[in-house]
Amino acid sequence: MAESLSEILGAAARGVFPPADGRTTVVPQPSPRHAGVLSFTAHSVVFTDEDPDWVHDTLRDVDCDALTATMNPRFLAAFAERTGRWTETVDAMLVGAPLPGEPPLVLKEIEDADHPRIVYARGRRDDVRAWAAEGGVLVMGRGIAGRPEVSVEVDENVRHRGLGRLLVTAARHLVTEPLWAQVAPGNARSVRAFQAAGYRQVGAELLLHAR
Repeated sequence: MAESLSEILGAAARGVFPPADGRTTVVPQPSPRHAGVLSFTAHSVVFTDEDPDWVHDTLRDVDCDALTATMNPRFLAAFAERTGRWTETVDAMLVGAPLPGEPPLVLKEIEDADHPRIVYARGRRDDVRAWAAEGGVLVMGRGIAGRPEVSVEVDENVRHRGLGRLLVTAARHLVTEPLWAQVAPGNARSVRAFQAAGYRQVGAELLLHAR
């Protein structure tokens, strides 16, 4: 079993997952910015600088199926209160391998540091860059444990035309290492776009953000 969050994510990108033993592994936060939970098949990873004994004791107090305890609202509420952080939503965690060659559409890098999508992304990622395509925006940066992450935005008047799929495909041509995405499960359109572009779901995650 890998011992750091970076190692766990790197292994998952290669299709090597924590043992499906119903347990929870606690590892240190890779940076002050992020704490949270990763849920794989029958194994969870909590990354935090809190005492691991507190994590395991709190999970036992949740009194539910051990396979789902780390994503139980009672544990997540206690985790947020303990750390003084706030949460958004549990996301599907997807990853895509880099692709050779040029992107399948014309991209122009956005140089405006005050662009709304760049400003938003900088609150969650480092080394943020963004590109514009006709009808959409592609944003990439380094998120938890320094992994490359991607998000896209498609204009309302050009949706249902495959632009989202092209944008997230293009992102795979701009990297040399596995590229990660966090997608709300209820956003079925976005989930389909990533899957059609060759990303595969490897688990679920919830991030706790510093206030």
